[in-house]
Amino acid sequence: MPDFRLVAPFEPTGDQPQAIDRLADGLAKGLKHQTLLGVTGSGKTFTLSKVIEAHQKPTLVLAHNKTLAAQLYAEFREFFPDNAVEYFVSYFDYYQPEAYLPRSDTYIEKDSSRNDEIDRLRHAATHALFERRDVIIVASVSCIYGLGAPVDYGATVLRLRQGGSYRRDTVLRQLVDLQYQRNDQSLTRARFRVRGDTLEFQPASEETLVRVEFFGDEVERITEIDPLTGELLAERRDVNVYPASHYVTPADKMKAAIVDIELEMEERVGELEAEGRILEAARLRQRTMFDLEMMRELGFCTGIENYSRHLSRREAGSRPWTLLDYFPPDWLLVVDESHMTIPQVVGMYKNDRTRKEILVDFGFRLPSALDNRPLTFEEFEGHLNQVVHMSATPGPYEHERSERVVEQLIRPTGIVDPTIDVRQTDGQIDDLLEEIRQRVERGERALVTTLTKKMAEDLADYLKELGVKVQYLHSEVDTLERVAILRDLRLGVFDVLVGINLLREGIDLPEVTLVAIIDADKEGFLRSSWSLIQMIGRAARNIGGKVVMYADTTTESMAAAIEETNRRRSIQDAYNREHGIEPTTIVKEIHDLNERLRTVAESTPMYTSEREELAGRALSLDNTAAIEKLVARMETEMRAAAKQLDFERAAALRDEVQNIRLRVLEQDASLIVGRAAERAASSRGAGLVGAADRKRSARASEAAAEGPAFEVTSVTVLPAEEEPADTLDEDPFRDGDGATDLNTASDWLPGIRDEHEDSGRGAAWRDRPAWDHSVTPNVLRRTGTRPSRRRR
Repeated sequence: MPDFRLVAPFEPTGDQPQAIDRLADGLAKGLKHQTLLGVTGSGKTFTLSKVIEAHQKPTLVLAHNKTLAAQLYAEFREFFPDNAVEYFVSYFDYYQPEAYLPRSDTYIEKDSSRNDEIDRLRHAATHALFERRDVIIVASVSCIYGLGAPVDYGATVLRLRQGGSYRRDTVLRQLVDLQYQRNDQSLTRARFRVRGDTLEFQPASEETLVRVEFFGDEVERITEIDPLTGELLAERRDVNVYPASHYVTPADKMKAAIVDIELEMEERVGELEAEGRILEAARLRQRTMFDLEMMRELGFCTGIENYSRHLSRREAGSRPWTLLDYFPPDWLLVVDESHMTIPQVVGMYKNDRTRKEILVDFGFRLPSALDNRPLTFEEFEGHLNQVVHMSATPGPYEHERSERVVEQLIRPTGIVDPTIDVRQTDGQIDDLLEEIRQRVERGERALVTTLTKKMAEDLADYLKELGVKVQYLHSEVDTLERVAILRDLRLGVFDVLVGINLLREGIDLPEVTLVAIIDADKEGFLRSSWSLIQMIGRAARNIGGKVVMYADTTTESMAAAIEETNRRRSIQDAYNREHGIEPTTIVKEIHDLNERLRTVAESTPMYTSEREELAGRALSLDNTAAIEKLVARMETEMRAAAKQLDFERAAALRDEVQNIRLRVLEQDASLIVGRAAERAASSRGAGLVGAADRKRSARASEAAAEGPAFEVTSVTVLPAEEEPADTLDEDPFRDGDGATDLNTASDWLPGIRDEHEDSGRGAAWRDRPAWDHSVTPNVLRRTGTRPSRRRR
């Protein structure tokens, strides 16, 4: 069985050797809790990799968000290319939990969208734990949520070996029991097909096909096949087929569970009826009987996880099976950014419990559904063998429990902590723009942190209007889109990233030289001393790193963060002078994670900036044909998606088409919307304002001087279900006093009053405003004449 073998082009330097030796020594001596207190950029991941290599035990690396987990997964795969490094996070792209709102009598059914590729990676993780010991699994806190019992998962494995005797029909029935589906046309993950004596299937944890050739009842040959090309990849002596679901249950346990569920249902229905709650009793009986019928016939039902206590034959109130149960007893846990991860683990149980108690109380679920839950923190601690906490700012839990705290304050690159500048909030956006401009000119990047999602989006929109290449990042951005956004920031697709709480722990961006903290003096969770230290650390991977805090006062948290940063800066300075080190910026290759996560990323919709960039390429061409070709292709994709009932993608494509057409209108030199448009927009919530107006103003001043007809367009995007009216209840072209601007068309032409001796009064309307139904979005048009240009 292979051992952990670290592959790296460098050796430990600075205070890394002492940190590695002390942590490895603590593990060898059996210390249960240790903490690595390492500053940003000191190589904590490399240090832990050396410790894992020395310890040689299966390891779980726990991260507090999926973005950080993906980054760690890529780094550990690079350090351990010959070992099993796997990825275990929630496989939901979208998840709406089942819930009931008593106040409004509203039942919300569970709704979710599962990412098949992440599900495959989860299966690969549990598969590896059953097959080998040189395993590193990088996981989010989803690892403490219920999973199928490992004893059932391992007991149902179908093992085939070359030369073995197996009845073909029996093998097929076993595959069905493992929740594989037969499909002789399209062979995808967890599917199989049969052609004569040849069986082909794609295991739930793999990307390749397995072909098993029978000769009578004997397995004559087992091969691995490329699913796309059909190319033979390898000959195999045996193959272990693991279940397609972690919730697979042997037939005998399923029968016993159904009996127990019926007994619990009768008992609970009796209680509800005795309380006079007839509606709740009838609801519970109907829902449970339907689920039981599905389980009898198909071995599965929607929401089967709510019956997990019965299926795994556990006692009421007992802890659920989780990924932690798949590890051997001598496993190692590494908690990355422990000051954030530990509190997150603590809070999981209570949030889940509150929601399910309401479902049970109103007859939507049996009381046993409460046992389908995440671990309590006490149960989580009961699982632990040995733990290494890793953080630049360890929390109270780590300080209290750790038997050894190891500091790692020296960066091998010699980079000192960034300088910190506290500035007044008055004029902060203009000041920020100047700082960003300087970074852009040098080809560097900037991070800006705000307090709310809306602030992040509004600031990003404002900067974008001013020509800054910017993108926002917060919790509502899909998991794998976050990874793509961070990658593209490094690549220079955009220069500025605006965020809230995701631009702190562990985000490794050597190109960033500016971190701007808006509202730094607003005390709270997002502006605590350790939060500020983490944000400051994002600028500590580049020798030009600088932090600007916009604040009118210096809070205690700010003072503590500045003092700690200065302390660490002095230690690094002293080390650099002693060893004659010249600080150098970290040079880190830009990875698209790896092939496995790239597959996931490619299956998700592009994020906004990528769509705009692609549209911008076509729209920047002075070629109407190119634009129409792009729109036609997108409309074809939209109709195809709708035909396949993929309405979410169809709606997204529809919105993109509207966005492109809107940009075409903005780019057209004939679209001149001036001060009256701004007044109309403020009164009815539509129209175009901001930087686009300023651009149109410049175009208006350069327009033809002989008074040609001009066109004024008000862009009004209506809801999808609303059609534009043929007659207008309100005239958006009226002036502020309600009178139609028949003789004041100059109000719509910025700069005309300054360019003409008669203040543009010679401009006049030709017609009344009318809807243009031929384009999307819905457009109001009106034409007029421009006066002859006579400059003053």
